Amino acid sequence: MELNRTRSMLRDSVTFLPLKDLRFADHPTSGHTWFMSSMNDTVEPGEAEYLHFPSEASSGRVLCLSAHDDSDGSKNSYALAWLEALPRGATLLPGLTFVSDTYYDYSNLWHGLSAVLPFAAWHQRSKCAVPARWVLFHWGELRRTMGRWVWSVAEAAIGNVVIEMFDGSNSTGQDPACFEEAVVFRHNKGAMSRERDEEVFDMLRCKARAYCKVGEAAVGDPKAAVRTTLLLRSGARSFKNESAVIAVFERECRKVDGCRITVARPDNLTFCDQVKLLSETDVLVSPHGAQITNMFFMDKDSSIMEFYPKGWKELAGAGQYVFRWMAEWAGMRHQGSWWEPDSGELCPSQTDKLQCFFSYKDLQIGHDEAYFARWASRVLGEVKERKTAAVAAETWGDSDSCQCG
Repeated sequence: MELNRTRSMLRDSVTFLPLKDLRFADHPTSGHTWFMSSMNDTVEPGEAEYLHFPSEASSGRVLCLSAHDDSDGSKNSYALAWLEALPRGATLLPGLTFVSDTYYDYSNLWHGLSAVLPFAAWHQRSKCAVPARWVLFHWGELRRTMGRWVWSVAEAAIGNVVIEMFDGSNSTGQDPACFEEAVVFRHNKGAMSRERDEEVFDMLRCKARAYCKVGEAAVGDPKAAVRTTLLLRSGARSFKNESAVIAVFERECRKVDGCRITVARPDNLTFCDQVKLLSETDVLVSPHGAQITNMFFMDKDSSIMEFYPKGWKELAGAGQYVFRWMAEWAGMRHQGSWWEPDSGELCPSQTDKLQCFFSYKDLQIGHDEAYFARWASRVLGEVKERKTAAVAAETWGDSDSCQCG
């Protein structure tokens, strides 16, 4: 009798708090963030900050969510409860659950990969633990899908992807759901160290190639060929004169023994087409855009050449350098960028820098034939030298990085 009374009191004491805490709207991604703001992260050396339930930090309590709103995260809520005293009407979902909140989205290749990356790292160091489900949030708002490419990366790296809908189609309807075990990431890669970045990208590369059945013949190349891919965009940030740009690289490629050119567009390639293409690429030539995220499918030490429309260098801010950062994390060589110059004053009638940037953001990109030729000659020549030396020293290829610790 007393035990039942205590259990009832504990159940009634469970307090749900807003998933998105508007008090922290001015700095939503700092510290404990505005997502589950009452919880402090667990921090381990070299790893992304995370929350784990149940754990000592949660006093042995599990995570519960009442989260069905996809347009206002402050209307969704979370609570902690003991297994013996779950909230009334709650459903306990068995197994491991991955819970993600991102400031950006799960559709764009770069943003989606950034959200998946810490879960891949946790999976890698947790004996390849596979979640029974994913719960996705953006600003505390429920999301029920990932982009196809992002989904494929998650599936290749971690295992079967099941996204919890909270609509009754998977496991629970409008009542709260509690999770037997849950891991929460809300900082993307956060504090992951440079060493861990590279280890995780090594695993992603290895697992994506295995998932797509990319054979050794496509990866290694004993003839030290310089495999150059022009990954072109359609529409926004495409080249104004693609044929002229292609001609420059073809001409310089002909001067390098074993060099070959492939021209491709990501919008008509499947995920595995992209994995195979980049696995067979040593030099990636591409306008700035999400498609460059595919770089980590290349062998380590491969090269990237990036191009921007006019206005970007002056207006786009630090975010324009994301693929330089990614190249460093993944063990690649970012060989520099070309920004189309703008001789005139940028947005002379506008004082809002962001609005001015939007005027330039999706412009097509021009070209400088002489500069591109010198740049291509240098990069292709360097790659040829490195690959020839690697083959001679019998150090070609990546080690098997698919294993978990």
